[in-house]
Amino acid sequence: MTEQRKPTLDLHYLQRLAELYPTIAKASTEIINLQSILNLPKGTEHFITDIHGEYEAFSHVLKNGSGTVKKKIDDVFGHTLSYRDKKALATLIYYPKEKMKLVAKSEKHMEDWYRITLYRLIELCKCVASKYTRSKVRKALPKDFAYVIEELITEKPEVLDKEAYYDAIVDTIISVGRAEEFIVALSELIQRLVIDHLHVLGDIYDRGPAPHKIMDKLMDYHSLDIQWGNHDIVWMGAAAGQTACIATVIRNSVRYGNLDILEDGYGINLLPLATFAIETYQDDDCEMFRIRGNNRFDTSEKALNMKLHKAISIIQFKLEGQLVKKYPWFHADDRRVLEKIDYDQGTIEIDGVSYPLLDRNFPTVDPADPYALSEAEQNVMERLTAAFENCDKLQKHMLLLLNKGSMYKVFNNNLLYHGCVPMDENGDFRQVEIFGKTYSGKALYDVLEVYVRKAYFEVNEEERERGRDILWFIWSNRNSPLFGKDKMTTFEQYMVEDKTVHKEKKNPYYNFLGNETVMNRILGEFGLGEDAHIVNGHVPVLQIAGESPVKCNGKVLVIDGGFSKAYQAKTGIAGYTLIYNSYGMMLVAHEPFSSSEDAIEKETDIHSDRIMVKMTPRRMLVGDSDTGRELKERIGELMQLLAAYRSGQIIEK
Repeated sequence: MTEQRKPTLDLHYLQRLAELYPTIAKASTEIINLQSILNLPKGTEHFITDIHGEYEAFSHVLKNGSGTVKKKIDDVFGHTLSYRDKKALATLIYYPKEKMKLVAKSEKHMEDWYRITLYRLIELCKCVASKYTRSKVRKALPKDFAYVIEELITEKPEVLDKEAYYDAIVDTIISVGRAEEFIVALSELIQRLVIDHLHVLGDIYDRGPAPHKIMDKLMDYHSLDIQWGNHDIVWMGAAAGQTACIATVIRNSVRYGNLDILEDGYGINLLPLATFAIETYQDDDCEMFRIRGNNRFDTSEKALNMKLHKAISIIQFKLEGQLVKKYPWFHADDRRVLEKIDYDQGTIEIDGVSYPLLDRNFPTVDPADPYALSEAEQNVMERLTAAFENCDKLQKHMLLLLNKGSMYKVFNNNLLYHGCVPMDENGDFRQVEIFGKTYSGKALYDVLEVYVRKAYFEVNEEERERGRDILWFIWSNRNSPLFGKDKMTTFEQYMVEDKTVHKEKKNPYYNFLGNETVMNRILGEFGLGEDAHIVNGHVPVLQIAGESPVKCNGKVLVIDGGFSKAYQAKTGIAGYTLIYNSYGMMLVAHEPFSSSEDAIEKETDIHSDRIMVKMTPRRMLVGDSDTGRELKERIGELMQLLAAYRSGQIIEK
């Protein structure tokens, strides 16, 4: 019976395909077009991770394509331009509007400058557009200048005097006063074309001052995917109304002096929390809740923020304790810290040892029921939950994370994820319980992703609540692939002086990064062969201590090198990025970015050292990529359609 139905199903599919290509000529033309795309060079992929709200540095690296723009300038102009002219041209491409304002102040012959600059940008555009189809370039062109740019960057064999033809177009652009707008359009087109696809391996949020601006930029990016980091997940939990996640997001923001993100960036009203904090902790200096890395506050602002910091931290500890009791399979009883306190003695018991507390003032904690929110705390959390759930901008940003994001990504023979594949001490995949069932390896990632999406889209309220709560699990649990440590010692770091209890032990996964057998097992688990690569974020690479981002003979690339300023003293650099173009894979190590003002005025770029990880024996083509495989499948389907037309199975329309 199945064998009789199969041809009918195939025919039905071909009939649907025939609606798109109703004649032999149209199907044949599409086959020719797709075949030509297969023979173009593979597009450049750009990998970036652990941005942590550092918008300016992120924006600059995006503009310069981790040095790709400079490389293209060198390719096109070689020794015909001086080093200084190349620097100036690169800066113009990164910041065209701002740079032209500076040029106009000192340049006496602006028309000549416009003409020279336009020709240079046109030549560069021709180079970066050459690896794409004309159709793809056309879609990338700015609407106002699409026709003119296409004329300038397309070879026209029918025009005998090409120089005069192009001169006439450029002269007209200048004479009608549109040179500056045209330079902006060409610069942005170059930025757009040097990178075909962007991979963000997580942790867009927390620590830095402007994750909302990063999200705004990603909203408009032409082609990207995101692998969620645990800091992104906790924001997703907050936006979904999970109260422990809301408290955590606020605590992280106030800890790094970034409440502006919530108040100005997202319009979250923190006045109820501030009022509660002032009333509850008015006689408490909250000394253990100092603000990190931000000296712009005056004394009164610091005092208020420290009170707010303590208030939301205590609420967080209570809400976390409630969650751990609700789900025993979280195996996180060590995070039920408030019940381990001797409130009379001012001590806490950790692993059987008693430690004095640095702060003994807990006016809202009932020792008989330490995880119960006070009436005032409950009121604050209800108002904050409503604010997070009803913030349109935040919900749009989270929808982008859901639409473009996932727990992991397999792309062009690379496995991308943020944290780790949870393992035991033997290098075997750890068995993790999720709602009564056990998962490991890829299956663990997959089931957690299902629940992340349930937090937003599930109709059944019980399942939706499970989805919301699992977001806190992914944020900080020892069995979470995105956290990768045995515990998150937030309370201990605030309250206990002895640093031995601050330690967060990494998952055994990190001990096996150089073990080829284990890494190959991971690749096989996700359907990849031993020639594939793992691209990993989350844990900063300590270059200053001689640590290398290249592990396991190049099989594993750990590209978090400290984009966040909070990490840079420890890492010695300001982040790694990875470039994967048609010639191979290249790691780029970045020095700290001073400011966009310096980049514009002093033409300072982020100094980047390039490390070739893998060079291909021949230039890779689209046909060698995942896109190429999809195109080949499409060509095969169209060939079947042609056969059906020619056999009379389907009639041309």
